[in-house]
Amino acid sequence: THYKGMAGAGAALHLNSLGVATNPAAAAFLGSRYDASLSLFNPNRSYTVNGNPSGFPGTFGLTPGEVESESRYFPVPALGANWGAGENGAFGLALYGNGGMNTDWPTATFYAGSPTGVNLSQMFVAPTYAIKIADKHGLGLTAIGAVQWFKAEGIGSFAPFSSAPLKLSGNGHSYSYGAGLRVGYLGEWSKYFSFGASYQTKVWMSEFDEYAGLFAEQGDFDIPANWVAGVAIKPSENVDIAIDVQRVLYSGVASVSNPLLPNLMQSPLGTDGGAGFGWEDVTTIKGGVQLRTGGDWTWRAGYSYSSQPIPESEVLFNILAPGVEQQHLTFGFSKLINGTQEISIAVMRAFSTAVKGPNPLEVPGLQTIELKMDQWDIELSWSFGIKK
Repeated sequence: THYKGMAGAGAALHLNSLGVATNPAAAAFLGSRYDASLSLFNPNRSYTVNGNPSGFPGTFGLTPGEVESESRYFPVPALGANWGAGENGAFGLALYGNGGMNTDWPTATFYAGSPTGVNLSQMFVAPTYAIKIADKHGLGLTAIGAVQWFKAEGIGSFAPFSSAPLKLSGNGHSYSYGAGLRVGYLGEWSKYFSFGASYQTKVWMSEFDEYAGLFAEQGDFDIPANWVAGVAIKPSENVDIAIDVQRVLYSGVASVSNPLLPNLMQSPLGTDGGAGFGWEDVTTIKGGVQLRTGGDWTWRAGYSYSSQPIPESEVLFNILAPGVEQQHLTFGFSKLINGTQEISIAVMRAFSTAVKGPNPLEVPGLQTIELKMDQWDIELSWSFGIKK
């Protein structure tokens, strides 16, 4: 909640025990504490098809009109703890999830049954060890364990293009397990300036066996590598200004980054060169501020802007995963109680963003597809056992 209130910025700050998901070195400066949070995530998604299908042989036109996804609300929990370990070390443990990567179109979008859509959820467990290598400089290492589950419905019409047509659609939830690492540094270079950076390897996951005919590399769906670097400027003891740059390397995961065309015509779905969602690497710039005021209140606000992962050429397949949002505005606050407990709230608004492009399987210029999404998120957390 503390980081979310600052639009995710904070690689150069140590705010709570869930911060190891951003920078493991934060654990070295936290002392002992426990954090529990629950967010309600509300993504609102729609797609609009303009232009009538041609009906020409070899084309795949969609039914014109606007469709809205029916699944709108997703609870996402998180738990974190941090303990001192010796004079300069610390252990941390964080459990957190990603939800809402879901579409539930109440129509036979691809003419293969209704509803049409996918559901992807992820949970992570992240044990961490961090150590101060100098009075105000620390290093941290997190081992990441992950489980994810996925299902797809209503896409059986792509069976002629699949290497395993029976493992393409409608097989219920498939589970995948894997692991990765995150390493980070955090240092205070003066009382006015801190710097932090971390790198997360790809989280190598087992294949979604039930969808080996959909995802490239026989159902492989690794979690992409990413890095973040940030500064914290402290003009006074009660004000922190954080600025982060983050890069997510979707290009390292074939099932996400492979384009639809020409791959769909050259390699069957599920093979190493099979079509994917065509996502490009994403750079995000995050800025946030927190202000400590009287009565043990802390106020936060932030803004982030991301590059667009979905090119206009990739709108057809991304009806299933229209992650087009780019701008987030956040607000939050915390209230310290008796010096050892804290209640925090954060609200996030992702402004409506649209990507519009041609249907690549239709006569050129005849049909366009527009993907649109906006989001709300509200998170409540309770921190306790706080000991600096």
